[in-house]
Amino acid sequence: MQQKHIHIISFDVPYPANYGGVIDVFYKIKALHNQGIKIHLHCFEYGRAEALTLENYCEKVYYYKRKMSKRYLLNTLPFVVVTRSSEKLMENLLRDKHPILFEGLHSCFHLNDQRLNDRIKIVRTHNIEHDYYNNLSSVEKSIFKKIYFGMESKKLKRFEAVLKKANHVAAISSADANDLSKRYKNVHHITAFHPNEKVKILEGKGDFCLYHGNLEVGENNEAVLFLVNEVFSKIKTPLIIAGHNPSDELIQLVSNYSHIQLKANIPTNEIDELIKNAQINVLPTFQATGIKLKLLAVLFTGKHCIVNSPMVVNTGLEVLCSIQDSPEKMISEIVNLFEKPFDMGEKSKREAILSLNFSNDINCKKLVGLI
Repeated sequence: MQQKHIHIISFDVPYPANYGGVIDVFYKIKALHNQGIKIHLHCFEYGRAEALTLENYCEKVYYYKRKMSKRYLLNTLPFVVVTRSSEKLMENLLRDKHPILFEGLHSCFHLNDQRLNDRIKIVRTHNIEHDYYNNLSSVEKSIFKKIYFGMESKKLKRFEAVLKKANHVAAISSADANDLSKRYKNVHHITAFHPNEKVKILEGKGDFCLYHGNLEVGENNEAVLFLVNEVFSKIKTPLIIAGHNPSDELIQLVSNYSHIQLKANIPTNEIDELIKNAQINVLPTFQATGIKLKLLAVLFTGKHCIVNSPMVVNTGLEVLCSIQDSPEKMISEIVNLFEKPFDMGEKSKREAILSLNFSNDINCKKLVGLI
């Protein structure tokens, strides 16, 4: 059988797989490797070290320094796009005729390069990016960042038209697929790749609630400030907050409450253990874009899960969560579930839905079909 090859252009080094976007990229690479696809991985590097682990799954891994000069802020193209351009990357792509998978709109600077006109080009979209950046602007406290996110949103909205140059667009959520289908042809829904193959939930009761996420991201900071101010400040149920680079505002706020604990910058395996041992994983968000990989992690390995509507809308995961939108209802449900053992019958329900709609193997076969 003829070997199948693919180039993957990643916006970041996808290992360690410790935040949303790179989780999808890394476990997609593993799944493609397991299907016998030969992967030529191209990574833009800007702070994360080169990862030898990637060589276990790829024929070759290339690294390119991302151009982080502030002068690119004045470019008409989005900063997140123009800083991920490389003629060396193009030289490497032009050595053969293999299909190319562009990971996120961020990596699409070269998508409309005429030298790639005869190639199969697939774009994996992780969000409706202009909506995502507009929402980041709305919750940002820093004036400079607020202006930056707002400008970037407008540039991304214009730049998105480059997707017309792709043979296929693989959207991460059904809502994103529906939205993109209004503007582009050949849009497919291929949901998130993730580390969990089976639903594994610990029996017994936990003695704390958990919120986890990358705390330096504005939407996560907003969500956890809401939890502390509007929910856990009014009850004595223990809460652990885990994630990278919490804001000074959050650190100061948490210091006022003895039953709220902040675990900053802990390894991924420790966060995984917290998810498994928590009695309730509480995951509100105020940004209904893409799909939250942390929600999948919780449903595969955690006990009770409380979310608000934006976290699960149009994901197919609504029936697996307790959806509470007001602080009062969230408080009531936390009090209710904190003393209630997890019903292992719910595990079967999760298995049925997650194995059908969030299987790496099924998703990989869909992607290989596009190649």
